[in-house]
Amino acid sequence: MRVEGGALRLTILIGSRDQWHHKPLYAEIVHRAHAAGLAGATVQRGIEGFGASSRIHHNRLLPLSEDLPVAIIIVDAEQRIRDFLPQLDTLVTKGLIVLDPVEAVRVSAAQSPPPARRRGR
Repeated sequence: MRVEGGALRLTILIGSRDQWHHKPLYAEIVHRAHAAGLAGATVQRGIEGFGASSRIHHNRLLPLSEDLPVAIIIVDAEQRIRDFLPQLDTLVTKGLIVLDPVEAVRVSAAQSPPPARRRGR
């Protein structure tokens, strides 16, 4: 999918422990975005943050037990993002959903050079 010019960035901020039917919520969101045909999605795990609870989450002492912040970022045409939003109504029960107008400068798998082929020895 090719996106250039005016677009919308959807950022979903949740916790790494948030679940949907016994699997990570961020994975469910990415899979639904893919099924909806959106241009792409990226999940970023934060190292420190706080949200509505005002409790600071960080990975300094007990990294496996902390509920670290996670951001799912999706950029696509405005109408495609807005059409996807209703799916988040049932998924994101706590967290923050942000929309930002952005300008996509160059996004296309077709513009990427193919990976270098490794020669056999």
